[in-house]
Parts: sequence; structure tokens; C-alpha cells
Amino acid sequence: MSVDIRSMTKEELAEWLASFKEPKYRGNQIFQWLHREKALSFDEMTNLPLTLRTRLKETAEIRPLAIKERQVSKADGTEKLLLETVDGCLIETVLMRYEYGLSACISSQAGCRMGCTFCASAKGGLVRNLTPSEMLEEVFLFEREKKEPVSHVVIMGTGEPFDNYENLMRFLSLLTHEEGRNLGARHITVSTCGLAPKIRSFADEGLQVNLAVSLHAADQERRKELMPVAKSFPLPELMDACRYYIKKTNRRLTFEYSLVKGKNDSLEASRALISLLKGMNCHVNLIPVNNVTESGYERPGKETIRAFQKSLEDAGIPATVRRELGPDINAACGQLRARRTVTVHTIRET
Repeated sequence: MSVDIRSMTKEELAEWLASFKEPKYRGNQIFQWLHREKALSFDEMTNLPLTLRTRLKETAEIRPLAIKERQVSKADGTEKLLLETVDGCLIETVLMRYEYGLSACISSQAGCRMGCTFCASAKGGLVRNLTPSEMLEEVFLFEREKKEPVSHVVIMGTGEPFDNYENLMRFLSLLTHEEGRNLGARHITVSTCGLAPKIRSFADEGLQVNLAVSLHAADQERRKELMPVAKSFPLPELMDACRYYIKKTNRRLTFEYSLVKGKNDSLEASRALISLLKGMNCHVNLIPVNNVTESGYERPGKETIRAFQKSLEDAGIPATVRRELGPDINAACGQLRARRTVTVHTIRET
């Protein structure tokens, strides 16, 4: 079976090439072609001997993502792509333009098994994890198209990144490698629905990558109603892990809080959130819930949203209301999903 060459670390690539009696520097050349030049074929690697390029074609593959559908928001220019993997999985990825540059919101899994009731991604369940190379290609595809660098990457698309932890960590290592794409770690944000043990593991990695935790309720019963993951990792366990992360990394943590009309948007709910977060080095990102047909949830009115934000700010907890991008193409928070059914074949993960 052909190896997924873009998912290999630089060291693994060199070791693999050594089995062909190739010199170490060939690994450096190929690594730069794959990550700095974003090559999609071995024929592009013109400084490699023809014999080596032929060998690579026979033993390795660079797995592309095929664009099946493109939507562009008339409101703000946000682009959403429906992408197909080589084995027929469908994922969605989004490109947003800000004053500081391009931001890519990428998926980490095809589907999701976390079951958050306000999120479209979980409606079809989990198909499989994405490989590091597939996550990289979500970023590289935009860069090749736009002919400009993506300045920020958020792993907030389809899937739970920490449910694909090993591939996520390899993806981050490859994306930030100084001899490859070399994206600054502080320009990357990973979002989790609250897998407490993995939050602790992530803290121990010692990365400068930003972390956002989906909270959405300040009491265990309400959080279980919105997020079934709370049954496995109760709120006290989650908050202990978050405090561990802050202490271990000395970094500010972002809490994402989807405001749902009549569920968690009252001033009483804001006071409970203040009590939960008081004294933590954190920021709250308020997200008025976006339309997902199956959920039946509605967003609060603007006055309710502003009152909730002001309550937090008056208590000394920084809070912002997330700018809504791409709602007219279902590209906003919680709206991503694979909207077609396909036959999925087995694919080997590196």
C-alpha cells in the first residue's frame, strides 16, 4: 500500500528514504516540496532525480482533496468548500477574510460523535478521523487558490480535534515546522467540546497554540442537556482540567458559550457563569446560536445578548460577541456538515 507521505515527519521521511539507499538531504528536499511548496505531484519536484520520482510514484501518494461544491457568502465573502477525500468522505472547510488576513476554519474528522444538540456536524455521526495530510491540504488548497498565505488556522470545523488527538498533534507539528509551512503556533486555535484528560495532555505538550473550550452552560444538568459529552466528563472535572491548563501553560483560555434563547441566556445564567469562571485567566466568546433545522433552538434578541455580555464585563470577565460570518451559506459556527451520502472505503492512517 502506498504511504501517505505528507503525513510523515521529516525524520520519518529521511528514515524511509534511507531504506531506498537515498541520501538524507533528499528527505529535506521532499519535505520542503510537500510543505513549503505544497506540491500535489512528484513531477513538480524537479530537483529530484527521475529515478527517485518514479520510485516515489510507485510507493507513495500525495492525497488531494477534490472540491465538490463551493459557496460564497453574498454578505461578507466567506467561502465554504465541500471537499471529498480520496476514499469518498465528505468534509466542509471555510475561509474567512479579516483585516489581518485569511483565516481557515478546518475540519479534523469526517462527521462527529460528540452529539452536541445545537451542532449540525454531529447529526450524521462519525465516519472517520482525518489524517494529518488531509488537514494540511485543507489549508494548502486555499493558499494555492488565493496565491496568498493563510495567516490563521482554527480547528473548529467538523469533528472533535481531541477525539483525533495523535493526528492533530502531528498536523500541528507539520504545520508549524520551520522548514515547512512554518505557521506561527500563536496563530492557531484548537477548539474542544471538553475532553478533560486530553486538555491536560495538551497542556503538557508545551505548545503556544491557543485553546478554546466549548462550555455553553455553567451547571452540570444544563450542560448535559446541550452537550452529551458532559456525562463522560462532568463540569467539575472539566474545570479542574482547564485550571490545570492555565497553570501549566500560563496562557489565557477561551471559553465558547453559545447563547440559546430560553436555555442559557438569562442574567441568572450569566451570574452562574461568573461564579464558575471568577479568578481564571480566561476570555468568554459569546456565540448567538446559529440556525440548525433539527435542533429547534433560537438565538436571543440583541438586547438579551448585550445584557449577558455586560454582566460578565461588569464582573471583570472579558467577553466578546463573535462576529457572524457566512450564515447565508450555513458556514457559521455549528452549521458545518457533510450534506451528501457516499460510500466510504477503508483508508490507512499514518
